[in-house]
Amino acid sequence: DDKMIKTDELRGIFAKNRKSQTDVAKMLGITPKTFYGKMQKGIFNSNEIQTMIDEFHIEDPIGVFFAKAD
Repeated sequence: DDKMIKTDELRGIFAKNRKSQTDVAKMLGITPKTFYGKMQKGIFNSNEIQTMIDEFHIEDPIGVFFAKAD
């Protein structure tokens, strides 16, 4: 069973923090194009996930990053 990232929730978190997807890509050290691709697939590596959790103080990372796909 695949783990899927809730990209809608992630976008909401970025918006709440007034960060564009380009800002987040820079934060992760990847190109915006790579970032968009990862958002489309809902796949980030563990370092990228950890960075987003730390930067955005995500209180429920399991709910955002490790949602079970239906």
